[in-house]
Amino acid sequence: MNEETKKHIKEILEWCYCIIIAIVFALLIRHYIGTPTIVQQPSMYPTLKQNQRLILNRVFRTIKEEPKRGEIVTFEAPSKSYILAQDVDLENPVAVYENEPQGLWNKFIYYGLEINKTSYIKRVIGLPGEHVKIEDNKVYINGKPLEEDYLQKTVVTDSMGGSFTDLTVPQGYVFVMGDNRPQSTDSRRFGCIPIEKLESKVWIRFWPLNLFGKVK
Repeated sequence: MNEETKKHIKEILEWCYCIIIAIVFALLIRHYIGTPTIVQQPSMYPTLKQNQRLILNRVFRTIKEEPKRGEIVTFEAPSKSYILAQDVDLENPVAVYENEPQGLWNKFIYYGLEINKTSYIKRVIGLPGEHVKIEDNKVYINGKPLEEDYLQKTVVTDSMGGSFTDLTVPQGYVFVMGDNRPQSTDSRRFGCIPIEKLESKVWIRFWPLNLFGKVK
């Protein structure tokens, strides 16, 4: 092998190392700091509309910061989007996660690359230990009506056919709902979400440009 060939091989290897480092760095940023996404469902209308572009903040997950009421979060979708009334256990009103990937490689593909992973965007309504009740088209937290200025004035909150409408949120879980209550599959239907399944907080809307700014 002559010197010219060795030089070309060295250059190729250096480029490969740079590409690998860049990919790893990008994955670390995406997983631990933030990532862009596109709104695909109408469940958060009018706060978020379909095809809007967002930047998600994942630092809170990295530092294990507790979610706050009113924050818009993304989370891994439960295995069952609707739990039948006869299967509901209000002593343990939690969402079902049955499709956990097996094996290190499959976990990397699912959690690291987020391939074949479905996520929902909803708003945090009930916090750990709080009593949530949906009654008379309103949400009550510990017996007091919840002020929800982010909802359209004509929107009412009913059960949406779900059975999780009068419960105490278990420790380590949150109760979430979409702002578009009549078209949101949420905790009313599938139960409370484990905090460990929260992926990010919705931070900034960067498209369309006329709505650029922090999302509330």
